[in-house]
Amino acid sequence: MLFVVREPNRDAFVMLQKRSAFAHEGGTWSCAGGALDEGESPYSGALREASEEVGAVPLEHRVIGEHVFSPAHDWQYTTVVIQVDERFGSSLNFETDAVDWVRVDAVDERELHAGFAAAWPNLRAIVDSIDR
Repeated sequence: MLFVVREPNRDAFVMLQKRSAFAHEGGTWSCAGGALDEGESPYSGALREASEEVGAVPLEHRVIGEHVFSPAHDWQYTTVVIQVDERFGSSLNFETDAVDWVRVDAVDERELHAGFAAAWPNLRAIVDSIDR
């Protein structure tokens, strides 16, 4: 789940999670997420995973869009983009070393998880579509 907040000056920031050494591609930055439970929708799974990794998602949030990245024929990443009104989140479990709100223009400066890096141009287009 990619969280987006617009600051009063209208700059957009996204929440990035630094993956721990215990996670796939540890040490890289991505968004909170993980595998879906059986029968779980991408939205429900993303909310559950985000709550486990970075904390309770604010009740006041808006789904902006989603992007599906399919790096193989038998699995895919679905990233749900959510706008929130204020920053939140912290590292809550062994999967997360850090949480940071990053200006959209600076995301590419981080060492990104390969799947997130491949999806970022499409996710950024969704973020950029939010009314300024």
